[in-house]
Amino acid sequence: MKKAVILAGGKGTRLAPFTTVFPKPLMPLGETPILEIVLRQLVRAGFTDVTLAVGYLASLIESYFGEGERYGLRLTYSREDEPLGTAGPLANIGGLTEPFLVMNGDVLSTLDYGAFLDAHVASAAEASIATHRRENKVDFGVVETDGERVVDYVEKPSHSYLVSMGVYAFSPSVLARIEKGRPLDFPELVLRLLGQGAFVRSVPFDGYWLDIGRHDDFARAQEEFAARRAEFLGEGA
Repeated sequence: MKKAVILAGGKGTRLAPFTTVFPKPLMPLGETPILEIVLRQLVRAGFTDVTLAVGYLASLIESYFGEGERYGLRLTYSREDEPLGTAGPLANIGGLTEPFLVMNGDVLSTLDYGAFLDAHVASAAEASIATHRRENKVDFGVVETDGERVVDYVEKPSHSYLVSMGVYAFSPSVLARIEKGRPLDFPELVLRLLGQGAFVRSVPFDGYWLDIGRHDDFARAQEEFAARRAEFLGEGA
């Protein structure tokens, strides 16, 4: 049985004013809330048990999704009274006795979440992070110096790096590093794991991924979901 935790408790301040009265996970792509897209993808990937970590405007999310019957899964909720960061809510969720998936509720991707979790189990890592390569181009000539002496001049260089996709697989042992009731974010948790010698694994993914956190990302997601709906939800969606 595959289990997942979806983080759906943030205020989504970068998408204001929409999110002042509407939780970000219910922001629609076409007529479908982004969180519904994620849930349907998880069902297709073999997940049967999903917990939504909710906080801000939680009642709206709970009213919309109910107990998950119409998606064919068991849906439960974990409410936080005070913000606990991105990793902190995991300490409040029971039943995580086997490796499990954790992800943000505003991710639009073609990643196979089931295969990602299976690969984590096979790897013997304590934590796996789905990563995506991004490239930033500097629009100026970059001058490198040693004091006042110019030692290099690079015209409009590009910098490539891996970023977290907001999708993780954890083994239950990770929970021992999270103190109940104390705020904790994923970067802090990963650094804590590394400091204790844990095997933390990067899983590069070169398919489609978009974090719907800003107005321009939301507009782009609207267009791409409409054009590529079958890629995200399967044929006949």
